[in-house]
Amino acid sequence: MKSDRLQRLSEHLRGTRYSRMDDLAREFGVSLATIHRDVQELVRRGVVKKVHGGATSLLPAMIDVTGGFGGGHFLQRMEMQRESKSRIAERAEAEIENGDIVFVDSSTTGMFLARRLQETRFANLSVITNSVLVSQEFHRFPPHYVLVCVGGNFNVHLNSFLGQLALDNLSRLQVTKAFVSCAGVSDDSLTTYHEEHAVFLRGVLAMARKKYLLVDRSKFGKTGLYEICSLAEIDQVISE
Repeated sequence: MKSDRLQRLSEHLRGTRYSRMDDLAREFGVSLATIHRDVQELVRRGVVKKVHGGATSLLPAMIDVTGGFGGGHFLQRMEMQRESKSRIAERAEAEIENGDIVFVDSSTTGMFLARRLQETRFANLSVITNSVLVSQEFHRFPPHYVLVCVGGNFNVHLNSFLGQLALDNLSRLQVTKAFVSCAGVSDDSLTTYHEEHAVFLRGVLAMARKKYLLVDRSKFGKTGLYEICSLAEIDQVISE
């Protein structure tokens, strides 16, 4: 399958750091045209850079991916559970209506939802985020959408703005629907590995009229250090 080949190609480039296009075509047993298309798709996802005659990975060479939110480069986490996150994003999009004020968090699943929203054509939609990556793609959204990035202290692990300043900025806004994720769901609690992340999401959920949890099945049974809220406080869980 193409998705499997793309994953293997990303891992191969991360290990070799640089490969020529013809070498990649031979390695994966595909035509040169196919490998060019595959590399271009990884470029679009932000994990690979095309260079003269070949491609190089933008991901760190050695990454601990076992910790979810607790470890691992954000761009690499974008490559994990891609099909599940795509299905979750599709189901989340179906919950959004014209006129909504939507908060999308800094999770990789939130990024998948944001990219789906770039293709929607609501007459009136507002999107609020604390995600650096989502805000960098604001130019891809329909120009009449209201787009707001909540500023604050930058957290490199989550590629997002957090802290009291972010909460203060958020408090001036209205949110009809909040879409958030977490590191784990266990014992009827949502948890994360970062204290300020937990504090920020509690603030988001407190002000949202309807609260959605976007989480793939790999997160169930896992527990982070800090509780965000109880599962009972979430209006709807969206999973694959």
